[in-house]
Amino acid sequence: MPVPNDRVYSESHEWHKLEGDTLTLGLTQFAVDQLTDVTFAEMREPGTTVEPGDVVGEVESVKTTSDIYCAVAGEIVEVNSKLGEDPGVLNSDPFGEGWLLKLKVTDKSGLDTCVDAATYEKNHQH
Repeated sequence: MPVPNDRVYSESHEWHKLEGDTLTLGLTQFAVDQLTDVTFAEMREPGTTVEPGDVVGEVESVKTTSDIYCAVAGEIVEVNSKLGEDPGVLNSDPFGEGWLLKLKVTDKSGLDTCVDAATYEKNHQH
């Protein structure tokens, strides 16, 4: 699956898609491939304020548990309710239906630490 060009990528394998002052956060295909079968995903509650680099949730798989990090400052406004019912959506559609959470961004400067799709793909080829 190609890495979408409409978002930026962190070294810890989260994607960040900014639309206006709302940021959608998810995990990359590379990350979910490393995790294998995702069995559980839990994000921090809407209303939680986060700073760049904060842990905003965790994802568990049959192999490991991974913290989820966010590169921007803001307030969590929505968590993907599908993850509670079917965490496997992370494996099947990490760049779409498997998004993790949405934030109202107060400081997007942390996105400067992220890379574009071409750079991410080059650094994380299988």
